[in-house]
Amino acid sequence: MKLTAKYELEAPSAFVFDQLADFDGWERAAMRHGADVMRTDSLAKIGAGAAWDAKFRYRGKMREVTIRLNALQPKSAMGLTGISRLADAVMAIEVMDLGATHTRMQARLDITPKTMAARIYVQSLRLARSRVERSFAQRIAQLAAEIENRYRTVKAAGR
Repeated sequence: MKLTAKYELEAPSAFVFDQLADFDGWERAAMRHGADVMRTDSLAKIGAGAAWDAKFRYRGKMREVTIRLNALQPKSAMGLTGISRLADAVMAIEVMDLGATHTRMQARLDITPKTMAARIYVQSLRLARSRVERSFAQRIAQLAAEIENRYRTVKAAGR
């Protein structure tokens, strides 16, 4: 199943990308929501090849996912892969400069089930495609709004 969402932000593209690439911040946020996250690579600096193991509760069951950073093009794009026992997910995020303070963020997610149970679940998502796409777009819009608020805060503090 493939999902795509776009959002235009009122913030410079460099700021938007830096917020998206704040992997330490993402780790802390996941832990605040009850996930157990551990970095598993031996890279000194985050880049392509960075990896994390995450354990969290979803729909009443503990889930385990390995997340790998496949690509990191500074200030423009990143690609992540999530590997679990039930399904694989590939996410690509692109940041495009539209002007001095305007940026377009595009996110693509492709989920590939591995088991029969996961295939049935993904099929149910396909049947409710418009609701699932709307939910995905709302989550991307929520993330974009959080980034815009951070930019406004930083900009106001810099004055």
